[in-house]
Amino acid sequence: MTADQPPQAPQPPQPDQPHDLVGIGIGPFNLSLAALADGIHGGLKTAFYEQRPTFHWHPGLLIEGATLQVPFLADLVTLADPSSPWTFLNYLRDRERLFPFYFAERFHIQRTEYDAYCRWVSESLTGLHFGHQVDAVRWNPERTAFEVDYTQLDTDGEAEALGRTYTRNLVLGVGTAPFVPEPLKPLAEAPGVPVLHSADYLPNRERLINAEHVTVIGSGQSGAEVFLDLLRARPVGREKLTWLARTEAIAPMEYSKLGLEHFTPDYTRYFHALPEGVRDELLPRQWQLHKGIDADTIAAIHDELYRRTQNGGWPDVTITPGVHVRTAGRVATTKVELHLEHNQQGARSRLTTDAVVLATGYRERPVDRILAALDPYMKRDKSQRARVDEHQRLVLDPVVSGNVYVQNAERHTHGVGAPDLGLAAWRSAVILNHLTGTDAYPLPARTAFTTFGLNTPARPMLPSQREGLVKLKV
Repeated sequence: MTADQPPQAPQPPQPDQPHDLVGIGIGPFNLSLAALADGIHGGLKTAFYEQRPTFHWHPGLLIEGATLQVPFLADLVTLADPSSPWTFLNYLRDRERLFPFYFAERFHIQRTEYDAYCRWVSESLTGLHFGHQVDAVRWNPERTAFEVDYTQLDTDGEAEALGRTYTRNLVLGVGTAPFVPEPLKPLAEAPGVPVLHSADYLPNRERLINAEHVTVIGSGQSGAEVFLDLLRARPVGREKLTWLARTEAIAPMEYSKLGLEHFTPDYTRYFHALPEGVRDELLPRQWQLHKGIDADTIAAIHDELYRRTQNGGWPDVTITPGVHVRTAGRVATTKVELHLEHNQQGARSRLTTDAVVLATGYRERPVDRILAALDPYMKRDKSQRARVDEHQRLVLDPVVSGNVYVQNAERHTHGVGAPDLGLAAWRSAVILNHLTGTDAYPLPARTAFTTFGLNTPARPMLPSQREGLVKLKV
């Protein structure tokens, strides 16, 4: 399509029935939902739209040897349906790799393998539409359905055609976007300035390896993996690496067995039932549950640093926690100057570096533009965030009879497990059970040894279960 050829006009709606469910975004969470929806007896009419041309999971961080931080059982479907054809083990069988995996005795798989597994699922399922950008969503009371407008993109990402579909229910799975701290935004957005987010690490790896001095900012798993990869690639005695973090320590992720129970459905239900103010106060204190570093990665960093002391001397490396960047600017044309402040000392200093990697995490991707037409119907909390109920639904005005489910956009209501891959299958099952009004995927009533509160709410019942109780009373 050339610049003087506008996209085709929206196609008239088809006379057939609207979809049962339309998904916006195809990351691991909506891919999990699509895979489990594929197994619903009697079938659901679904469609999922993603603007990227293919599935790819954090491609800039698929560093060689980096592993997933959850066991392989936390695939797209197993924790809701181990008999599904879309399990990781079935993927291995399809690739004739089941016996090698068995003898490898790996509980945590490499990220590249998880990415390949998800692509296998995405290329096998029907109803997934890549290269389709959803532009707007509206409620159509005459059809009792949502209108979904989208743009079909060509291989270059340019608009090729416009389209519209209808659905009774929506699910948002648009994922997260790299977060760049405010003091560093002007440099990260300036062309040619060597300040980049860790999401773009691999495409820039050679450039960073060849830079004289590199600074990594961020104390989470991504920051540790980038620091370790750069350390291993640089000569002994000439490392010239600095690692800075806001946290008070370079700390391991909480990985004790009872600690991990914060990522169970039991804790999710407990957290959801807490008052809004308590939830907001609690979340920042739980950073080590999801922002710490895998203990093996910390050990590998220390081992590599220790190895470099064997011939005398210390590696040219600075690791400083408890520091934040106040401001930043360019020096000459090729260097960056960071103005630092220590959180506890109150001391300030300057650091000149040749490149900066921001391992500063991700934030929920805004959906205000897509959902602008639904905004008048949305119920919000005291902080003007969307309210999300126990079924993963946005709380809407009753005039909208359709459901809008959300995935990985509900940390403020569902807690630290919202972005965790280990809860993907369970959350998908919750959505599908609610959507169908059945126990399409029977879920356990209890998932943790810990009882998180004195008055822990029971697992929400499905409509079919409530009807059964009414009949029993009669």
